[in-house]
Amino acid sequence: MANKRETHCNNQVDTFAEALATARQMQQNWLTYGVNFVNFYVEDVDGDWLETWGDDEIIGNSQLDTIKEFLVSHDSVAVKVRQHLGERSLFDFAVNLEESWRISETNDRLSAVRHLFAGEENSIDTDDIRVLDLVNSLVLKLAEIL
Repeated sequence: MANKRETHCNNQVDTFAEALATARQMQQNWLTYGVNFVNFYVEDVDGDWLETWGDDEIIGNSQLDTIKEFLVSHDSVAVKVRQHLGERSLFDFAVNLEESWRISETNDRLSAVRHLFAGEENSIDTDDIRVLDLVNSLVLKLAEIL
């Protein structure tokens, strides 16, 4: 058992030593080349990667596409959601809803969707059972289609 522990520690030390050597080399390149050291570490540094950062997360996201299609559908829940949102951006709501849907715990997900419905005022009148029913209906409907 002691041998396994020593081997494990040696592997960790070796891994740390490699990371330290890489960091030192990066620092030396920075001192030698200035900001141009980035060319050694980043492909297509002069490309449009900064302008397109995050596009791949929104474009081609089938879950987001499904949510958007649902929200603009004639489904009774979708219609009620649109009525409740009023002037708020449906696209922004869909993006936030998709992010909320990534939450694995059901109660936390439901709470996140309630916060989305609350919008900028950050509260839902808990006495308004219609809104709470709408939130529950939306979560159930999304569970069916996603």
